[in-house]
Amino acid sequence: MARISALVAPTSQELLRLEVLRTERLSPHWMRITLGGGDIARFTALGYDQWFRLFLPHSGDGGDEGLERIPAKANKIFGYLKYLRIPDGVRPVMRNYTVRAHRVVGESGGPEIDVDFVLHGSGPTAGPASRWADAAAPGESVVIIDEGLRFNPARGVENLLLVADETGAPAVAGICASLPSSATGIALVEAPSAEDVLPFDAPAGIEVRWLVRDAAQKPGSLALAELEKLPAPASDTHAFIVGEQSLPTAGRRHLVAQGLGKDQISFIGYWRVGAASPAPKSEQAQPAGGR
Repeated sequence: MARISALVAPTSQELLRLEVLRTERLSPHWMRITLGGGDIARFTALGYDQWFRLFLPHSGDGGDEGLERIPAKANKIFGYLKYLRIPDGVRPVMRNYTVRAHRVVGESGGPEIDVDFVLHGSGPTAGPASRWADAAAPGESVVIIDEGLRFNPARGVENLLLVADETGAPAVAGICASLPSSATGIALVEAPSAEDVLPFDAPAGIEVRWLVRDAAQKPGSLALAELEKLPAPASDTHAFIVGEQSLPTAGRRHLVAQGLGKDQISFIGYWRVGAASPAPKSEQAQPAGGR
């Protein structure tokens, strides 16, 4: 049997300049930013867990200048090296995010995408992306590069096991919104507080379990513990496990030990406790946050 590719390629990977249309504080740890305008008409929505490289303007005076200097293919090795040559203090922050929702025609009258940001900390304890999302205002510019899907529908869309901490919640929500109505399975989604439980639409056959951890628990640990309590999955199950690095790593190991084929498991570490993404030098006096 032919091996199924782990990834689904995007339609195009050109630089797309968009602008903030609206912002909405969803809960203590969630901020929704709606993007549109600019080049949004050239964005091709794929559904599921479609993700992209997001370039945010530097907080200083060089914000727009930095966006203009992003090289083509900044997500590839040579383009990334050119991106790193943009001077500190001008170079945009680059992070990875998921399309929470796409609308062909939104409130703005044109195409829109929603992006949900987890807010880690506040003020000097927040990372660059969290600080930007918390203060973003309509009219601000960003640049994105589409990266396609890490949930490959060819691995199965009828029998699912979806597991995530809060950073993976938008991906799980996007997947559930794209599944056929006949899909069945379980979605385990961890939240840092009861106020951060944000229900989403899913097929009737998908049981969504929100797991609220307390402050002393490591992100992903509650979802992993719940996963380990489940019966061994059927051989046709498509498992998708994302979040803090230890969750997908340990979760995949557990499912393989139970007999699920490695080709049936999509797993991605979005971040790692104690290993935040580096901030520009001009921001290193303030600790960088997570995803």
